[in-house]
Amino acid sequence: MSTWTRASVWSAGLAVVLVAVAVVSAAIGPVRIPPAEVVKAVLNAVTVPAGIEASSDGTGALMLPGLGLTYASPFAFPVDDVHAQIVVGVRLPRILMAALVGFALAAAGTVMQGFFRNPMADPSIIGVSSGAAVGAVAFIVFPAALSATVTLPLIGAVGLGLSHGAGVSLFAFAGALAAAFGVYAIATRHGRTPVATLLLAGVAVQTFLGAVISYLQLQAGESLRRVVAWLMGHLSGASWSEVAVTAVVVPPLFVLLLVYARDLNVLLLGEEEARGLGIAVERTKRILLGASALITAAGVAFAGIIGFVGLIVPHILRLVVGPDHRVLLPTAALAGGSFLVAADTVARAGSTELPVGIVTAAVGAPVFVYLLSNREVHEL
Repeated sequence: MSTWTRASVWSAGLAVVLVAVAVVSAAIGPVRIPPAEVVKAVLNAVTVPAGIEASSDGTGALMLPGLGLTYASPFAFPVDDVHAQIVVGVRLPRILMAALVGFALAAAGTVMQGFFRNPMADPSIIGVSSGAAVGAVAFIVFPAALSATVTLPLIGAVGLGLSHGAGVSLFAFAGALAAAFGVYAIATRHGRTPVATLLLAGVAVQTFLGAVISYLQLQAGESLRRVVAWLMGHLSGASWSEVAVTAVVVPPLFVLLLVYARDLNVLLLGEEEARGLGIAVERTKRILLGASALITAAGVAFAGIIGFVGLIVPHILRLVVGPDHRVLLPTAALAGGSFLVAADTVARAGSTELPVGIVTAAVGAPVFVYLLSNREVHEL
């Protein structure tokens, strides 16, 4: 069986698993909904262009004709209105956000482990998570300092402040990118970026940013509860607009990583061997690092710090499908999406909702210890 056939078969199977986990997740909650009704509600929400509608714009003698598309659902399954509203308006955005974030973190973790040839590597190794935490916590603690009012000619005073949710996500994304590219700048000398230097720079920057986060927590006051909740990871309150933004960013970056999967395989042999085989090593490293930082930043910007997804999932999938990143990358990403959807379902299924980061850590740490005890964690 060829590599791409194996990748397609495994990916199709894991995509089915992801859909099944999403349907079960949408059925679980304070209001239990049969899985069949979940599927019907989602299908009823799907709309397609149904025709063209003419309208008139303007007043008085000048009436300009206008054309616009009308949309309708091809399905009309009988579904309880309350159930449909719960599934489509509340649970489905959260489930899709969990799938996208898990997909992004697992993909980035797979690339980082191959890039560093280190089974302990995860998406946060180049400071992305710490940078996102600094940006988000800074906005939570000092929201007034990050807003302003500008007086414009003919318009007057215009407020430039951000809403709480948008501000936290924007500053988390900016902080993640600033930290990642700061680590890269520190480790780069004369156009070359040694992997060992990059790793050490990442550790140093993470340590410094950890101190900054601790200082911000001391200054948080009444905002401390929100700070701790964000640092533990959360998916509550996910909206369709947040899902849309994440969906625009994550898939193109994943495709870029997949394009360089073969080059990542060659880098596992060592940089000198990769150069001898015609790989533009430094350019490839920049692209892999940049895309991994961006896709991780897109995930943590809305979901906070969620650990172990990018560490454990690539390990397990590597044992199942092998080390070829052309197969490992898509399968690990899909498995990461399923894992985070399942973890979030557990987090919100009890009488008190837990931060999803607690669940992923509670599951991931024992699994990692099990892999260690069975000597399944080894140098790549």
